[in-house]
Amino acid sequence: MTMSALTRRSFLASGSALAVLAGISPSRGEEPADTPFSFDMLTENARQRAGVADPEASALDPLLARLDYDDYQRIAFRPARAVFAGETPGWQLQPFHTGWLFDRPVHLHEIHDGVAHPLSFSARDFEYRPGLSVDLPEDFSLPGVAGFKLTWPLNQADLQDEVLSFLGASYFRALGAGNRYGLSARGLAVDSVLPIPEEFPRFSEFWIERPAPGASHITVWASMDSARLTGAWQFVILPGPTTVMEVTARLFFRDSVTQLGIAPLVSMYMFGGVNRAQFDDFRPQVHDSDGLRIERADGDVVWRALSNPDVLATSYFSETRPKRFGLHQRSRRFDNFEDAQARYELRPSLDVEPVGDWGSGKIRLFEIPTDLEVHDNIGAFWVPDAPVVPGEMLEFAYRLHWGRLDPDPAADLAWVAQTSAGVGGAAGLSNPPDTRKFVIDFQGGLLGRTPAGNQDVVAVVNVDGGTADVVVLTKLPETDRWRLAIDIAAQSGDLVEVNAHIAGNDRKLSEIWTFQWRKP
Repeated sequence: MTMSALTRRSFLASGSALAVLAGISPSRGEEPADTPFSFDMLTENARQRAGVADPEASALDPLLARLDYDDYQRIAFRPARAVFAGETPGWQLQPFHTGWLFDRPVHLHEIHDGVAHPLSFSARDFEYRPGLSVDLPEDFSLPGVAGFKLTWPLNQADLQDEVLSFLGASYFRALGAGNRYGLSARGLAVDSVLPIPEEFPRFSEFWIERPAPGASHITVWASMDSARLTGAWQFVILPGPTTVMEVTARLFFRDSVTQLGIAPLVSMYMFGGVNRAQFDDFRPQVHDSDGLRIERADGDVVWRALSNPDVLATSYFSETRPKRFGLHQRSRRFDNFEDAQARYELRPSLDVEPVGDWGSGKIRLFEIPTDLEVHDNIGAFWVPDAPVVPGEMLEFAYRLHWGRLDPDPAADLAWVAQTSAGVGGAAGLSNPPDTRKFVIDFQGGLLGRTPAGNQDVVAVVNVDGGTADVVVLTKLPETDRWRLAIDIAAQSGDLVEVNAHIAGNDRKLSEIWTFQWRKP
């Protein structure tokens, strides 16, 4: 993290720079004319906005305010009217309509040669399908849009694919080649899942650089606003098998916050191997992600298997300068899910790669109980130890990696391929009271190439809040997998934290598997 005052940018102190700031303000009366633009100017504008209160949202046009869920599903942008279509082959921009949940208009601008040109849209740009309860005049001018998506020939050269979308508060999501939408990212999390109200910062205005013909990357800038902060953001997007976003954020705080969540990730886990018996469903698993992966500065890799707990669960991982962290989907076969519509095996994994020294902090994971797969109940983000200082600028940078992110088959460490759980004890015998069995399969790496029966290979198991009554490690026949089975005993209501890895020859041979279990 870099804490600094903006006075180091002497250019912004000049009157010529400040004179054009009104043209990049998210609150406006008449549509502004073309204005000069730069990331530094956007930053200075955010600093100035932080000196006054966040303005109240203006009322949405009555026609748009009447749109409900069913109406919104009947509205679609006309692809032929996409921004950049026919001008810069490869990239196209399509806005989302305002209305329904999206009642605070967002403004878009095109950047070309350092100049911002406002983009406006009307009812002519959208298709309103039969059954719409609202009759919008053809010349109806939208007061803004709900967000936008960017398309690019991601999977084949002659077909536009959606690569990225910004829609709702500071939420956005992206795809790597062959992916289907699953988890999302957020710009920032403020006091999330605490006993106090959460604040939802929003991206209020966007600037999109017109890409050069044939360019494989595109740059987007955004303003952020909420009650306690403002911000200037830059996103450089490079699509591919793994789509990479270079993110830089500069934030200004009007007031302190209890918990600042940087690079927040949001996903869904309803059921899988750890809680399959709780759901009467023909599918064996339902989730967008099945684990939190953390790559530490010392080279250790932590895999926290996800769950859908009976009560809110939180885990904190204290880290200093982590290399990466992210929510992953490791179940990649169709028969893992048997869902021909949702295709959960195609959902992307998402890694956060810090750029620069993030110092010390904690990676927070929370799991919220849910019985519906439409609810995102998993969240993860970085919480810095350094407190927020109102009036100063906080700048941070990171890369987001969206794609399959499969384990490297050439890596030395075995990875967690599967986590399952059930009643404790041996099969065919009475189950011991207050005991649950956890079964972890480690695959690949040096461990996978180690023959069964090697006496140097041992399981290292640590349990806090319970006891490990039985620990059994075996190699599965005709595979590169080793299976660790642990019977854990605890008392009713106990919160159990368990971690385990495989070691041999004075080194770790696997990722560190962790899990949190509350004994009913």
